[in-house]
Amino acid sequence: MPNNKTSILKSVDWTTIVMYFILIAGGWISICGATYDIDNPSFFGTTGRSGMQLLWIGISLVIVFLIMMLDKNFFETFAYLIYFLAIFVLILTIFIAPDIKGSRSWLVITSSIHLQPAEFAKFATALALAKFINKYEFNLLTIRNFATALMIVFIPIICIIMQSETGTAIVFLAFAFVLYREGMSGYILFTSLCAVLFFIVELKYESAIWNETPVGEFIVACLILSVMLFFVRYIFKERKPAVVFMCIIIVAGIATYIASFFYVFNIVWVAVGLIVCFSIYLVLISVKKIIWKYSILSLFAIISIGYLFSVDYVFNEVLAPHQQQRIKVSLGIEDDPEGVGYNVKQSKIAIGSGGFMGKGFLNGTQTKLKYVPEQDTDFIFCIIGEEFGFLGSFLALLAYGIFLLRLIILAERQDSVFGRVYGYSVVSIFLFHVVVNIGMVCGITPVIGIPLPFFSYGGSSLLGFTMLLFIFVRIDSGRKENI
Repeated sequence: MPNNKTSILKSVDWTTIVMYFILIAGGWISICGATYDIDNPSFFGTTGRSGMQLLWIGISLVIVFLIMMLDKNFFETFAYLIYFLAIFVLILTIFIAPDIKGSRSWLVITSSIHLQPAEFAKFATALALAKFINKYEFNLLTIRNFATALMIVFIPIICIIMQSETGTAIVFLAFAFVLYREGMSGYILFTSLCAVLFFIVELKYESAIWNETPVGEFIVACLILSVMLFFVRYIFKERKPAVVFMCIIIVAGIATYIASFFYVFNIVWVAVGLIVCFSIYLVLISVKKIIWKYSILSLFAIISIGYLFSVDYVFNEVLAPHQQQRIKVSLGIEDDPEGVGYNVKQSKIAIGSGGFMGKGFLNGTQTKLKYVPEQDTDFIFCIIGEEFGFLGSFLALLAYGIFLLRLIILAERQDSVFGRVYGYSVVSIFLFHVVVNIGMVCGITPVIGIPLPFFSYGGSSLLGFTMLLFIFVRIDSGRKENI
């Protein structure tokens, strides 16, 4: 316990706390609008979701008080213990949780109270990662340290995927931004973006065939070649690839001409052959000049080829059918207005119908008639759009923007690596949730079922986000605390 409680009040960041209260207040009003029942108009009874959310808000405030009363070094001291307890509960959940909508991710406390351990694993993982990186003379670029950091992040991801809760597991990829901030090579982020791009292009054009050539595979192969040429010419400053580029163009042109007029065959194999030859050329340059970046680029190319031919297997065998359907609808591969795409369609109608000023509190038609499924949880943003219009949506986004910018300022002003890393973990997780949730409500990103922080109904998400945030607020307040 802190010796000087007054010092906490003086050193705590009140801007962050004010924004927290603004967000949970806005969230509760939105939940009231989403769950309003004309036959039972009470907002405060615990039989309704608005009343239950008030109860969860009260519990959250108690947790805030307890967190702020802990010693400033508590979370750094017990970071690993908290992490291992979270992993233990995640593993236990796989075996004891009931099957709810195809997922074993909820622990049933009572008939009306369910908790999702994955929400609490976020701050536990952030604490463990911050503790690990806080080591004296830590260097993330060493293979051992980087592998350990990845392991800290991927263990909960694997556990959550085993619970069939892929959407929540994807949130943990936000830690990549933290690792980048702490020295991870930008090439790794670039590789991740390439993986996403290759995956989307291959799926988007999977069914398109030209003269026995799968268009998706051919485009991705060309992208791999383009990346190789770009890096060698403009990043590594080599001039010889101009000749290599001309050779590739000539070979590709001849292959296309033959496939079009003489002998039909899959041109993708020609592109793969060119990639392999180019990779061998880069390895030879690497050995000659003793510069291993060329070999790394060739390794990227070979792995990309393997990744390309594994996309279909991963999509069809690893992802659940409903996840496949959501991705296909989001990418425009399939039109499913009455099935998976129904939520997004109705959400966009609700948001668009709000106009500039909105229809007014409790006056939404799409939401009051329950056209939007999950409108008080994953699709809560459509309530804001319909009842408060563009202006209300803008103010909600502005509140999130101020909130996130303030967290970045707090993260940058930390006097310890532990505080900075944890702070950026908090920023990354909140940013990921806000962007993806609002994106899926507007039909921009796939529907992966993650809540909008402090707005979506749910005790687990509210408690998890509150603990994630106020652990950071407590760490930050400890900088100026008089002991």
